[in-house]
Amino acid sequence: WGVEQGRKTRPKRKVGICGEHGGDADSVKFCQKLGMDYVSASPLRVPIARLAAAQVMVEVKPGQ
Repeated sequence: WGVEQGRKTRPKRKVGICGEHGGDADSVKFCQKLGMDYVSASPLRVPIARLAAAQVMVEVKPGQ
């Protein structure tokens, strides 16, 4: 809801999170479903975040 409301006033607004959630696969999937643009994670968790993001893109149907 917050992402949608923010983009009503600023359509190009970038929204994301940083911290430990950025490297958690479930959190990455959740953020994508909310429409966030990015997650930031510690270097050791970047591979996990990238894999989770790729998995979400495979699961998401075109136009969704």
